[in-house]
Amino acid sequence: MKNLFKITVLGILFFLLNSCGSQNGLTTEKVASLLSSGNFTFLAQKANPMGGDVINVLNSFPNSSASRILELDYGYTLQITENEIVATLPYFGRMYNPSFDTSKNSYRFTSKDFKINQSPGKKGSTTYSFVLNDQQNIRRMYLEVFKNGKAYLSIDSNDRQPISYDGYIMENSADKK
Repeated sequence: MKNLFKITVLGILFFLLNSCGSQNGLTTEKVASLLSSGNFTFLAQKANPMGGDVINVLNSFPNSSASRILELDYGYTLQITENEIVATLPYFGRMYNPSFDTSKNSYRFTSKDFKINQSPGKKGSTTYSFVLNDQQNIRRMYLEVFKNGKAYLSIDSNDRQPISYDGYIMENSADKK
């Protein structure tokens, strides 16, 4: 009985320590300063395609999970500055007007003619809606940033199914400026 108690306590302790280690390391004050400056980068960790056909293809792979969430490699970002928005995000889903140029099949663009609307969201989050005047295929982009730095990006386009990304925000690196 004592061994079962020790194993249970160790399991709970391991779970608590593991969940604390998955944070991105930003304090609420740092997140607030990044949001007030308007210069930050969204780093995507997961992609959530919306189309059922994409999910069926993903589920047909051996050893796949029945989830529609795709883990992404490091480096897929949406960088927001005062003068431009730079996106380097992958796309998974149905395209209604595909291109033979593979660089046009993902979200890789730089927008210099845009408008950002910032508003408070639920539970202390901050919501951004983007209107990109120089990108003809993107209908709307929404970014919701939570107090702990986690963020959710949703992109709705004219020529493809919608997609969303989960990730977090961070400071813009000096070499991208």
